[in-house]
Amino acid sequence: MTGTLYLLPMLLGESHPDISIPGEVQNITTSLSHFYAENIKTTRRYLRKLDKSFDIDGSHFYVLNKKTNDEDLSEMMNPLLQGFDGGIISEAGLPGIGDPGSKLVRLAHKKNIKVKPLTGPSSFVLALVASGLNGQSFAFNGYLPVKGQELAKKIQEIEKRSAQLKQTQIFMETPYRNNQLLEQLLKTCHPQTQLCIAVNITTDQENILTQSINQWKSSNPDLHKKPAVFAILKA
Repeated sequence: MTGTLYLLPMLLGESHPDISIPGEVQNITTSLSHFYAENIKTTRRYLRKLDKSFDIDGSHFYVLNKKTNDEDLSEMMNPLLQGFDGGIISEAGLPGIGDPGSKLVRLAHKKNIKVKPLTGPSSFVLALVASGLNGQSFAFNGYLPVKGQELAKKIQEIEKRSAQLKQTQIFMETPYRNNQLLEQLLKTCHPQTQLCIAVNITTDQENILTQSINQWKSSNPDLHKKPAVFAILKA
């Protein structure tokens, strides 16, 4: 018998687990002893937040990030192939979206290992449903290019796609580059394009607002180092 690979939700920010992580999901998470983590330090802190007496020293942690190669992935399969259950934990939200978790999930399918996703917060889904933008047709674009010229070109591309398909375009950025992204959005997008900015989702500092590019130019908020999701829709 092989083990099960659980996709374990993580908090989106500093908040109590009960707000966004169901109780049974917390129980399953703390019952495991093998974890595939984007950041081991963050994962250990999270496990102790779920259960102050969690046995950190008796657990096994494997780094699963963008640098993880195929050989490392194969080694990570061994506990699962030996019958142990394991769980992937991302830096925030659900694994496999905007992080490297999908690489291990894909290999698990090839090895006929059961993959079980557990319910928890997804920043882009929560941003979408709170935005008031089109939830019937949308696309998640992940992280946009960093360089100014490439970023401007990508924004033009997804804004055009939004208008053609009447489709909400969702994307995100590393928190310390949020202000640069917003600046480029205000420069590049049509004045009447609708922009939703969802900041610190599920925390006490949560702020979600949708308004036109023109209106955002008047407020121009400071988003530096604040986890944020962006969504645009051009009519």
